[in-house]
Amino acid sequence: MWVLGLTGSIGMGKSATARMFRALGVPVHDADASVHALYRGVAVAPVEAAFPGVARDGVIDRAALGARVLGDAEAMKRLEAIVHPLVREAETAFLAKARESGARLAVLDIPLLFETGGDRRVHAVAVVSASKPVQRERVLGREGMTEEKFETILAKQMPDAEKRRRAHFVIDTGRGFAAAEHQVAGIVRALAGPGRQEKAGALREI
Repeated sequence: MWVLGLTGSIGMGKSATARMFRALGVPVHDADASVHALYRGVAVAPVEAAFPGVARDGVIDRAALGARVLGDAEAMKRLEAIVHPLVREAETAFLAKARESGARLAVLDIPLLFETGGDRRVHAVAVVSASKPVQRERVLGREGMTEEKFETILAKQMPDAEKRRRAHFVIDTGRGFAAAEHQVAGIVRALAGPGRQEKAGALREI
């Protein structure tokens, strides 16, 4: 089974692209959704212990937690030390289930794939990208988003140009989602379709 890492900076259209893979029957593990579930479950106690007051009615208040860790590198490291191992457990269980189901391709949707070394756990990486003006318009159109918050998030993320350089596939959503769907279909054919090993070129299934 091929494991494809899907990543992209904020506002690039990664979530929409993940839905395109799902629409083609490819199982997708959403790391952000996994974190959301953890903040309603097993991560509540350790996160509240590390950051007292961020839990509300037995659930981690993400806004309160974000206010505690955004811009504080040491606090972010403490949070990641708690959450990342739990996310990895969920990811491992997802891949095992995908293999058992006979899937030929599975996608790990991880926002900070390169930044956290997640690219070492996949066979290939697809980066979702768009031009800077498109990205900026999308992000600043979100409710509650500010220039300062946008810049803080960008500072945590590897520059888009570097992600594109390191990617095996680049999915450009700036040309419209119909074009992106065509690109996604091509990736699925290359990795999971007939003769996929030959089409994948230098990529090697392990």
